[in-house]
Amino acid sequence: MAQFEVYRNLSKSSKDAYPFLVDIQHSVLSDLSTRLVVPLAKSNQGNSLAIKKLTPEIDFDGVSYVFLPQQITTVPIDTLKVAVGTLVESRVILIDAIDFAITGF
Repeated sequence: MAQFEVYRNLSKSSKDAYPFLVDIQHSVLSDLSTRLVVPLAKSNQGNSLAIKKLTPEIDFDGVSYVFLPQQITTVPIDTLKVAVGTLVESRVILIDAIDFAITGF
């Protein structure tokens, strides 16, 4: 597993709202049985979540999604099956959003 890989959300209760999970955990913590993830939600013009710095829009697989660091969570490592892509090219934007959620800057 690599940082910023994207996985399908397999949770029956949340996969419609949040179809993908972004693994944000660094590989130095690979021995843990959980992974720190942030959900992606489909972007909606006029979306009240569109605080640009906190919830940046990310293009993934030709669709625009919103990265939601305020909904950061952990999942058991075995719930993340096969990575369907990566957002490593958006690393700086994603880390800025997480930092903003934590520090307000």
